[in-house]
Amino acid sequence: MITSKVRYSWWQQVAALVLLLLITYLAAAIGSIGSLNAPQFYRELQLPGWAPPGWLFGPAWSLLYTLMAIAAWLVWRSGTLRKTASALQLYGVHLVVNALWSWLFFAWYQGGAALVNILILWLLIALMMRVFWRHSRLASAMLLPYLLWVSFASVLNWSIWQLNPALL
Repeated sequence: MITSKVRYSWWQQVAALVLLLLITYLAAAIGSIGSLNAPQFYRELQLPGWAPPGWLFGPAWSLLYTLMAIAAWLVWRSGTLRKTASALQLYGVHLVVNALWSWLFFAWYQGGAALVNILILWLLIALMMRVFWRHSRLASAMLLPYLLWVSFASVLNWSIWQLNPALL
């Protein structure tokens, strides 16, 4: 764990938090564009009995994206940019993979490819937790709900793919 902290001004900290929130929400917006038909598509799918209602996904993801951005911000403020750059680059790569899932599943109807994507996302989140731990244990812990949700979503993705071979 990095023990020497850089002292950023109040304005730098606010600007960095706002920037990380904007970048994170931009990834969410790009993913949501791929999900424009998600409510109707989700209703038309054969779902396992334990599938959550469609309305739950928006609030859950909103909370998770906020936690992700705050975690990245905690990493950023834990040291110099030189020391945190690789962790923040990993965060950026993970956002691309995250946004891609919605396109694969809802826009392009590629259930198998979406499953591969979400498994890669799961690995990236686990790696991010490990890397973030070196900078901020709180940042790493803030990613745990995200890892649990993506674990659940992975099983749901697999189940839906199995139940809907003609659609996906």
